[in-house]
Amino acid sequence: MSIKGTYDPDNIFAKILRGEMPCVKVYEDDHTLAFMDVFPQSRGHMLVIHKQEQARNMLDVSADGLAQIMASVQKLTRAAEQALSPDGIIITQFNGAPAGQTVFHLHFHIIPKYAGDLKAHASGGMADMDELTAIANLIKAAV
Repeated sequence: MSIKGTYDPDNIFAKILRGEMPCVKVYEDDHTLAFMDVFPQSRGHMLVIHKQEQARNMLDVSADGLAQIMASVQKLTRAAEQALSPDGIIITQFNGAPAGQTVFHLHFHIIPKYAGDLKAHASGGMADMDELTAIANLIKAAV
């Protein structure tokens, strides 16, 4: 899919927001939802999405919506650092399939990184849900 297009209300993140698909929730407020990535690039990999904005990418979101999601990204990055003690943290967001976007609902990746861990996204298959829940609980406690 291109960088431009129409928002699809049946994308997986929209389904998660409607409770039609499960997720391992880390954080939720009035505007945003954060949950564990089921194809993690590293221990503690989270996704943060906006709950009301029907934005496919960064170009579609309102300034207020962007401020709301970025406040949550910062809060969760701090919580991941406190809970997991990574050596670094990657924050990333893709716009359009050529840039690597696979779900066309604006989302940010928070990816704690550890020395020597170079695993690429989805390279190890789907994560164990019990392990994701345990990691999510550590981060929740730090929010």
